[in-house]
Amino acid sequence: MQSEVLAGPQRGAGKLSRIPIKVVRSTAPLAKPPWLRARDPGTPAVRALQSILRDHSLHTVCEEAACPNIGECFAAGTATFMILGAICTRRCPFCDVAHGRPLPPDGDEPARLATTVAAMGLRHVVLTSVDRDDLRDGGASHFAACIAALREASPTLAIEVLTPDFRGRAEQALGILAAEPPDVFNHNMETVPRLYREARPGADYAGSLQLLAEAARRMPGVPTKSGVMLGLGERDDEVVALMRDLRAHGCRILTLGQYLQPSADHLPVRRYVAPKAFELLRLTGLALGFDEVAAGPLVRSSYQAEQVAAAADAGRRG
Repeated sequence: MQSEVLAGPQRGAGKLSRIPIKVVRSTAPLAKPPWLRARDPGTPAVRALQSILRDHSLHTVCEEAACPNIGECFAAGTATFMILGAICTRRCPFCDVAHGRPLPPDGDEPARLATTVAAMGLRHVVLTSVDRDDLRDGGASHFAACIAALREASPTLAIEVLTPDFRGRAEQALGILAAEPPDVFNHNMETVPRLYREARPGADYAGSLQLLAEAARRMPGVPTKSGVMLGLGERDDEVVALMRDLRAHGCRILTLGQYLQPSADHLPVRRYVAPKAFELLRLTGLALGFDEVAAGPLVRSSYQAEQVAAAADAGRRG
């Protein structure tokens, strides 16, 4: 088991000092509306699951990205596991995950992950990772190793992956994953193309769409999924245009949620989207042909993933 000794991990201002469009601190941040109320994360059930994760040296995006649903999900005994360490090679200004030089992949992680998931008795698990631009395959081989270990330990388990964009390595990465396919393939678009340079430096809008299309082509029985944050300055018509792009590239499941600023050093919230507006976008997405659209202020890409996948499957069948 490797120790998490990292070379200068950075958060906040240190992490974001070298992005192309600098974050301007807001002198008067928007007040949170009353519908943005998440469950208190400090419950005994949450602490118990955190203890299990620490015992097995595993990371969750729930903790590393300061997800507002951590209390609800951990209390239900579910988590989105973040493989390949907790240090990202990119500096996205909406994200609270640390930036730095990560360690090589931990060869023992797939076995520890499989043991933990089996002990938790999960039916549906989500695997995600930081961006690993330092690896020749972007981390795809490690994803495949984790899937194989999970399948061996828990044959009936549904496995969803939420992958990075595998910048410059997408064909190689998808070839590796197609040999060990998940049950759901997710890659987040995050925002509309106009905001990419500001919000996703290092990523490419067309490249992310192509990744989803190629995943659908190479793994025809695996539904593709994507997630979008609202509140970064996008307009609703741009969100609908993004939905159309996703459908044109074969995406079948969509999540829409409210962006929340992790700290004053991150991108500010430029609008809070009301629940009724989320519902209207959900109905628009269903009319465009998505099998399922989960939309709401606290929805995240892996939030209630088991229920969303089941609803999408029912949508395809019905």
